[in-house]
Amino acid sequence: MGPIGIFDSGYGGLTVFREIVAKLPQYDYIYLGDNARVPYGTRSFETVYAYTKECVEKLFAMNCHLVVLACNTASAKALRTIQQHDLPLHSDVRKVLGVIRPTTEVIGNYTHTRHVGVLATPGTVKSASYPIEIRKFFPDITVYQQACPLWVPLVENNELDSEGAAYFVEMDMKRLLKQSPNIDTIVLACTHYPLLLPLIKRFVPPHIQVLAQGKLVANSLADYLTRHPDIEALCTKGGSIQFFTTDNAVAFEEKAGRFYGQSIKASELNVLA
Repeated sequence: MGPIGIFDSGYGGLTVFREIVAKLPQYDYIYLGDNARVPYGTRSFETVYAYTKECVEKLFAMNCHLVVLACNTASAKALRTIQQHDLPLHSDVRKVLGVIRPTTEVIGNYTHTRHVGVLATPGTVKSASYPIEIRKFFPDITVYQQACPLWVPLVENNELDSEGAAYFVEMDMKRLLKQSPNIDTIVLACTHYPLLLPLIKRFVPPHIQVLAQGKLVANSLADYLTRHPDIEALCTKGGSIQFFTTDNAVAFEEKAGRFYGQSIKASELNVLA
């Protein structure tokens, strides 16, 4: 038995993690941010898979039987390979979940026009994971994607209210909405983007709803644990939380509070040790 592992390439996964903790506070958790190798969004499929696998194996070694990839890029570029190739090599029960399916399997409950917009990093857009997954659940939905390469740096550098942030958010929103006048639902397919939500809403017509992933993923995880009592039984319940980063812990703590909603204490971790 052990904690539930939460992995992200850096800070963004904390916006999902805080919703998971709010929904399921009884479990023990380990959060691991691979800040030393961020960003993942611009890296190749092979590199993202290699980095993600190393971090997942580290969480397994820390006795996490269930790991959630709270990162869209890792979910898009590494999850399937890890599930199909790496997990069968373990002799005991190991499960890895992502953030894309919890979003795509419910998106049809939100859109009436069946035209959905997706805002994401270039890597997630290139993977086409959202159009592919949404089509599996809702073949009648048309998906329009827009890559937003500068949004993560804006968030990382705390430029949430700057003129530059407003310029790039407005530009990317116009590019997305230009693709179809019928879009009525937009998915923030990057865990950094919820911090830009007030700014995003300035450039979105009021009839369009904007969905952050945190609560969707938390609800999906709660449902998963209910449907898989064998996995749930391996998750310890003490309400403890540990934060780890592959980079400088003090620097991580300074930024992490903005994403998690409160100050945290972290430790440095070498995933290759």
